[in-house]
Amino acid sequence: MNYNLSPLLGKTILVTRSVGQSNQFSDRLTSAGANVIEMPTLEIGPPSSWSALDQAISQLSTFNWLVLTSGNGVEYFFQRLEKSGQDKNALSGVKIAVVGEKTAQILQKQNIQADFIPPNFIADSLVTNFPESLTGKKILFPRVESGGREVLVKELTAKGAEVIEVPAYESCCPQSIPAAAEYALVNNTVDIITFASSKTVLFFSQLTARIFKYNPENFARICIASIGPQTSKTCQTVFGRVDIEAEEYTLEGLKNAIIKFSNHQ
Repeated sequence: MNYNLSPLLGKTILVTRSVGQSNQFSDRLTSAGANVIEMPTLEIGPPSSWSALDQAISQLSTFNWLVLTSGNGVEYFFQRLEKSGQDKNALSGVKIAVVGEKTAQILQKQNIQADFIPPNFIADSLVTNFPESLTGKKILFPRVESGGREVLVKELTAKGAEVIEVPAYESCCPQSIPAAAEYALVNNTVDIITFASSKTVLFFSQLTARIFKYNPENFARICIASIGPQTSKTCQTVFGRVDIEAEEYTLEGLKNAIIKFSNHQ
């Protein structure tokens, strides 16, 4: 097999992701020659209450901006918008900002183009590059119920915006590990683990604590690959290290960073 076409040949990569999430990233790694094992580390579901989101949707005309930082936020927001008897026309006077390539793609499925996508696919870039003054702007921010982007809200508020945060979905830790993933971790056949969010890091740590409790050296030999700075920060906090970080904070960027790392081993 041509190594140039299969730069990850011989590598076993454990992909952490949401339950039921598209396996596009796994397909990209497989196309590069990797042996991919998927390990869902997030379960996505509704928040404990819809009331705050529903109330915000009933007052959409009072907002200047809608900020969406995840595909889940997009999907649940539009589900509730439809449930309220409205459609995308209710957003005609509201500008939309999104963070992340995937978030923008999922918004496009609603036949809506974002008014602003920051140049870097991270939340900090949204505030730094915001296209207009934030002073006096009212922003609706549908987000995960727990463990979300508090820094983003603080930074927007510091710039003079009024940010209304509403829980649009919740993410929690699955109850178990797939047999194939557990077998690979126990038998030391994993070369690289990928993380695309801070919560996947935290929940992976919870799910695998018993596996590595008595053999921490087994985990020490596995490379940790992160999609970007915020996820890397969590990796440093939880694991004490991160070995690979994407230069472009997308799944394609993460794949390229893994290939670059593997080429230099």
